[in-house]
Amino acid sequence: MESFNLKRLHLDMNVNWTPMFAATVCGTGAIFLFWKWRNNQKIQNKILNARRRRDKSLEQAEQAVQRFKIQNPGFQSSSIVSLSLSELTGKLQDGSLQPDAVLYAFMEKTLEVNRNLNCGTEMLMESVAQLKDMNTQKKGLLYGVPISIKDNFGYKGHDSSCGVVSKLDQPAVMDSVIVTVLKKQGAIPFIKTNIPQGLLNYDCGNPIFGQTLNPYNLQKTSGGSSGGEGALIGGGGSILGLGTDIGGSIRIPSAFCGICGFKPTARRLSTRGIDTCVKGQKSVLSSIGPLARDVESLALCMRALLCQDMFSLDPTIPPLPFNQEVYESSKPLRIGYYETDGYLQPSPSMARAVRETKELLERAGHTFVPFQPLRLYNIFHELALRGILGDGGETLFSHLKAGPLDPCLCSQPVTLGSPRFIRKMLSFLIKPFFPRISASLHGTCGLGSVAELWRQHANVEEYIQEVIAEWRRLDVDVLLCPILGPAFNFHYCGRLNSALSYTTLYNLLNFPAGVVCVSAVTEDDEAQLRQYTGAHGDPWDKLFQQAVKGGVGLPVAVQCVSLPWQDEMCLRFMREVEQLTAKNKLTRKH
Repeated sequence: MESFNLKRLHLDMNVNWTPMFAATVCGTGAIFLFWKWRNNQKIQNKILNARRRRDKSLEQAEQAVQRFKIQNPGFQSSSIVSLSLSELTGKLQDGSLQPDAVLYAFMEKTLEVNRNLNCGTEMLMESVAQLKDMNTQKKGLLYGVPISIKDNFGYKGHDSSCGVVSKLDQPAVMDSVIVTVLKKQGAIPFIKTNIPQGLLNYDCGNPIFGQTLNPYNLQKTSGGSSGGEGALIGGGGSILGLGTDIGGSIRIPSAFCGICGFKPTARRLSTRGIDTCVKGQKSVLSSIGPLARDVESLALCMRALLCQDMFSLDPTIPPLPFNQEVYESSKPLRIGYYETDGYLQPSPSMARAVRETKELLERAGHTFVPFQPLRLYNIFHELALRGILGDGGETLFSHLKAGPLDPCLCSQPVTLGSPRFIRKMLSFLIKPFFPRISASLHGTCGLGSVAELWRQHANVEEYIQEVIAEWRRLDVDVLLCPILGPAFNFHYCGRLNSALSYTTLYNLLNFPAGVVCVSAVTEDDEAQLRQYTGAHGDPWDKLFQQAVKGGVGLPVAVQCVSLPWQDEMCLRFMREVEQLTAKNKLTRKH
């Protein structure tokens, strides 16, 4: 038997295996190519279906508006959409305006703005059906007010795509808590707005719905990740919207698009039903907040949301109603300030906005104290960046690689898709030449163990207490500082994470922060920008100069900050800045 087996083995070894091996390889290759083709087809079909849903909803909205105009021959949307939110709510409450007229007015304006700016992902036609039940909600603070919501807010029956193919065809089974509370307050969510692919970017383009444009200049980005909100409100198509902010995602598009935006203390508003591509990340907290044309609208939105309905629907939210007394206070403030954080040299218009606003506030009787962010260079890389990408970016990359990549991401997928040891090696090699870029690249490697994650969380807590101690030592009420701007040229946001230092710091600290537009880029600002050298003399400084050039006439804002849970104090400070700026502009005109 043994000799037979050896003989049989000998015979088998003399067989020519080459054709069989080639056939196997070819067959396997063909199967792989067929699978890849099928997968690409599925991806393209998902994208096409999402676009068809959006286009169908826009067509339905157009038809609904036309029907209403035929039934109401004297209808003029311009007289409605030009009202402030306080004027609009007043007219809705006293009955001089009806909710249906207001909804169709904003639908008509939104369709016009969207054609120019590409800021919507889907019209929510359930808003028309909601009109039938409006009489039962007349006591709501937002009765009859059409509201736009960022794409990642859960709305029953609709996707929260986050700009990635992997989240398409997964409609929400119920409304998010915020949407539920908005409806209970009489508001009418009527459109979902565009975002960047994966959300962790401050541009606003994705392979599903395309690039959103800036309402002031179509050659500029609207900012992100709440960029659809910024563009729609800045373009006049919405009077109030809601977004999310993990590194400036409300504040940056607000500044780029010339509106007001507010990032509350995290967990002041419920995040239940809000989607993300990095769910579970706790080092740098995301906040839900409003965007609007003026600060009073932001305050009204917060007042409406901070109600018993939200506290009941999400018991994890502290039951803290809006403190109207703090918001309306006129007590002189002691204000900390800085023109530069030392990490990114501000553009000339950013620095000028802080200086001019400081002068106005000083003339109004407020006191200023120099303030400087503590150890920002290391904190930005080691706590903020490593915290957000604690897993080395694997979770985010898993969503990005599932479909085509948008140009606005630029180098992000390349970095996150590279093995960590490659990133660490490159970081080591470039450190002598470009230390800031090296530190940032090393930060994308994330954390290597649970023990390291725990240490990182402890370090964040220690840093928060350190900053609060400095705040107390200087005895300041609020803080005035720059906000990124003016609006970038296309495809720079994905290459300049360094520009997020002015905003991400206050997500890490979990301090409330908001932006108010105070000026516009001047010819002198543009001339000074040509002499811009930056703080580090590395390629990122040169990229920043290129990103913001050509900005004459674009809005410029300032950032207002307060301590955690003092959201009303932050809004009060923002209102003060807004009022003094408006008064100054009026004085100059006369």
